[in-house]
Amino acid sequence: MAHEVDQSFLALPLRALADAALARARALGAVHADFRFERVRGASWRLRDARPSGTSDTTDTGYAVRVVHGGAWGFASGVDLTMDAAAKVASQAVAMAKLSAKVIAAAGSDERVELADEPVHGERSWVSAYERDPFDVPAAEKAGLLAEWSARLLAADGVAHVDASLMTVHENKFYADTSGTVTTQQRVRVHPQVTAVAVDSATGEFDSMRTIAPPVGRGWEYLTGTGWDWDAELERIPELLAEKMRAPSVEAGTYDLVVDPSNLWLTIHESIGHATELDRALGYEAAYAGTSFATFDQLGKLAYGSPAMNVTGDRTAEHGLATVGYDDEGVEAQSWDLVRNGTLVGYQTDRRIAKLTGLGRSNGCAYADSPAHVPVQRMANVSLRPDPGGLSTEDLIGGVERGIYVVGDRSWSIDMQRYNFQFTGQRFFRIENGRLAGQLRDVAYQATTTDFWGSMEKAGGPQTYVLGGAFNCGKAQPGQVAAVSHGCPSALFRGVNILNTTQEGGR
Repeated sequence: MAHEVDQSFLALPLRALADAALARARALGAVHADFRFERVRGASWRLRDARPSGTSDTTDTGYAVRVVHGGAWGFASGVDLTMDAAAKVASQAVAMAKLSAKVIAAAGSDERVELADEPVHGERSWVSAYERDPFDVPAAEKAGLLAEWSARLLAADGVAHVDASLMTVHENKFYADTSGTVTTQQRVRVHPQVTAVAVDSATGEFDSMRTIAPPVGRGWEYLTGTGWDWDAELERIPELLAEKMRAPSVEAGTYDLVVDPSNLWLTIHESIGHATELDRALGYEAAYAGTSFATFDQLGKLAYGSPAMNVTGDRTAEHGLATVGYDDEGVEAQSWDLVRNGTLVGYQTDRRIAKLTGLGRSNGCAYADSPAHVPVQRMANVSLRPDPGGLSTEDLIGGVERGIYVVGDRSWSIDMQRYNFQFTGQRFFRIENGRLAGQLRDVAYQATTTDFWGSMEKAGGPQTYVLGGAFNCGKAQPGQVAAVSHGCPSALFRGVNILNTTQEGGR
């Protein structure tokens, strides 16, 4: 179902505020100025054992002006919806740019902010793909569905507790700049999650099993049958959890791995997504778990992985959490290669970084999570491409004599350069002679980024591809949070180091 931008948002004085702010910025000598008005509504529901344990519903509304003046950035934001206030915010942004220019000069730097060219897009409107806005659904209906799911699990043998939650976001954004681009956008996203907990009353030992359904850029329909089979997943959890409680602890060593998309998306996020953000690779993002081993001098040279590895950055994927029509610098959404046949061939960029490095046009990775924050370079939907003629998950497992099948994400650890890591998961199944042979516990796989992706022998076929992701990717200071998706097929990795987490300090 195609939607239009909410009339309540369009009724705001968006264009008048933008005109007042941009006119003031021009008059004060800004060589570039952009105006961004946002209204972001987020709501959540949390249940513990089918009883409400917390709710929230907040709306963040305001606008921001960003300028380039005297070779420096300037930024200011406001909430007063008058033309005089918008012009004053623009004046504050120019004053900030002048102050920044003085600080930069005093530090002995001659670096100047310049932006890569972007076509003027005129007036454009874009709305994400969803059927029913979750904010059109009564709160009682949302909480009721979570309670019903929880009660279903609590009725099963061996389930002691159930946590259920739903996060929903409706984001409206208006953008205009001095070049003439004007965009109005609307995005909807949802993140439902259910966790069952088992407790051994004799020993006090406990463990949990969480749904592996990813957050998505969809509406309420995602919880009622479109895009995920919730009934099938909820039905399997009690049996899988009971098996997990009885499962033996893994013997540390070297194993072949078949990694399910429900786990592999997070490894992609941490070891590829962040590592190919060019501001990190250049050292501009270093304080918040920053920098990258994939430095700019290695573009076109670095053997990131095996020839079976092909990774794209994508701002256009249907239902992707980082999917937009235009980014927060007026750059139209694109898809491009980051790794081709195992070699690093691209980065994620915004307009300043693209110009600074001579890469030409930005690929549209500027984003701010609120009207009070300046846009920074943020991650696109970074995805591992399936092999067009690739195998099913079952056939990948069939090619393993001694290994482990990994399902679902849990905890992770990775260094600042995105190079040394370890990941755990929700479920681990022993593979013996091409067949699953029961679950294991206490499993973590450990590697360096290039060794791990270099060990990927096969990417599964399109039939195994799933778009995973998260609502809570953090970056920048002051910190910002962005939602991002990562698609991938199941994949086969040979000779990966497996740790026993109880021997590494406990679960």
